[in-house]
Amino acid sequence: MLDHATRTAIADELVEAAATRTPVPLLTQRYPEMEVADSYAVQNIWKQRGEEAGRVVAGHKIGLTSKAMQYATGITEPDYGVIFKDMIRESGCVLNHADYTKPRVEMELAFLLKEDIEGPDATIFDVLRATEYVVPALEILDARVEMAGRTIVDTIADNAAMGLMVVGGSPVKPDAIDLRWVGGILSNNQEIEETGVAAGVLGHPANGVHWLANRLSEHGDKLRAGEIILAGSFTRPMWVQPGSTVSADYGQLGVVTCQFI
Repeated sequence: MLDHATRTAIADELVEAAATRTPVPLLTQRYPEMEVADSYAVQNIWKQRGEEAGRVVAGHKIGLTSKAMQYATGITEPDYGVIFKDMIRESGCVLNHADYTKPRVEMELAFLLKEDIEGPDATIFDVLRATEYVVPALEILDARVEMAGRTIVDTIADNAAMGLMVVGGSPVKPDAIDLRWVGGILSNNQEIEETGVAAGVLGHPANGVHWLANRLSEHGDKLRAGEIILAGSFTRPMWVQPGSTVSADYGQLGVVTCQFI
């Protein structure tokens, strides 16, 4: 375990890495005693730095919930991070590739909550009751810690690699369709790169949301009404470059797009 001063120094280093677009060396190589609890403590200090700068928390992201993502990263357990309001964009947005470090794109479903969800015994039924809308989304992954050799300890400290999210398509009530069977086709410049279905996220995308509520309860926290929750990717991350036009087709739920310049 790390002391508070070391955790704070790491959080401030990650704030600087985001500002300079220069990833820091692997935390687990420099701090071999670092544990998952340290990583979440670092993430919380990083969040506090953002709030001190005027950023507003809008929700949470859940990562590494599907086998596709676990195989892609070599990490076998879920994680979570914070979403600030300034991380949310609408479909059709144009993004500056240079604002991100090695950006990659994933297909996900996002849950907009109308009620709080509090663990430690939250279930899928609590999530469905508490959800106002489910909406298609893209997550843009970023990297403030170098990628080669990353462990879950590095990733959690790096706010679960959250860059921003893009929402679009057609919001639906959680009981309007079978969310397990929401399919996706992810394309880069009209070339299909990834496909998947939302059941890849822990069997049902809502399962990731109650997993998160129960994890947050361990820290005396909960999911709150009005928050948006990214439930986890059901495709592998797709690399993008300047000039990439990304299209994510969710079938009956519509299409989400963004462009990198």
